[in-house]
Amino acid sequence: MPEGPEIRRMVDDIHKAVGGKTAQSVFFAFEHLKPFENALRGRRVERVEARSKAVLVFFEATDEDGPWCVYSHNQLYGKWRMGTPDREPSTRRQLRFAIIGPKKAARLYSASDIQLVRPDELSEVPYLSRLGPDPLNQDVSVDQLLAVFDDKRFRGRNLGGLLLDQAFVAGIGNYLRSEILFEAGASPRARPRDLDADQQSRLAEAILTLVQRTYQLKGITNPPERAERLKKEGWTFGQRRHMVFNRDGERCHDCASPLVKTMMASRRLYYCPACQGVPV
Repeated sequence: MPEGPEIRRMVDDIHKAVGGKTAQSVFFAFEHLKPFENALRGRRVERVEARSKAVLVFFEATDEDGPWCVYSHNQLYGKWRMGTPDREPSTRRQLRFAIIGPKKAARLYSASDIQLVRPDELSEVPYLSRLGPDPLNQDVSVDQLLAVFDDKRFRGRNLGGLLLDQAFVAGIGNYLRSEILFEAGASPRARPRDLDADQQSRLAEAILTLVQRTYQLKGITNPPERAERLKKEGWTFGQRRHMVFNRDGERCHDCASPLVKTMMASRRLYYCPACQGVPV
């Protein structure tokens, strides 16, 4: 499943294709949404936003009707494709939702979670109502994250599982949790209440840094200087992309110790026993 930075870059592409443009036509695959195709046709797409791993497409109000927002969640198989209005991409996927603009079209395939919602009622969408702070799409400070760390729902849970909980911090997925924990020097088994003030601040900074870096560098979590050096040394994109994720048995960039792969929350996690304290 794409993580927050991938969803945000996808939203950038959707907005570039149809944002600020008038929808020449709108398509919904689901019968209960079909009546709204005509209602949205001819409206301008005001903006496209990401909320964690969800996509929100906002349509302007008309003289007769208020504004609407199309909420969608890609889940495991959903995929957006950009193209021209008159030519659909070659794919075996099923088209679920489409916005056809004057020059570009944005089409969503395979997704099953699509809703039409008034913008002021978005907080009632179950997925959105459960989200924690979203550092990539909201202004989130270190102090706000520290308050979340102290929340009784989270402070007693190990970080290796907690970082996958979208109610804790939104937009983090499997590769980002390994990279954040390494950047923070935190054991996956540590709980927020086990960390002293400096360690908690380091974890909060790591979260803010890694989600932004991964978005800006298109999936790379290594610091840009290291990533550039490794590129010059002949490392492939996959080899130089991450600090620890998917590097089981390879040497840590910081201390040269062998990296380790384990399973937490039924998903693979990578860490450096030397840099991250107590091993898993």
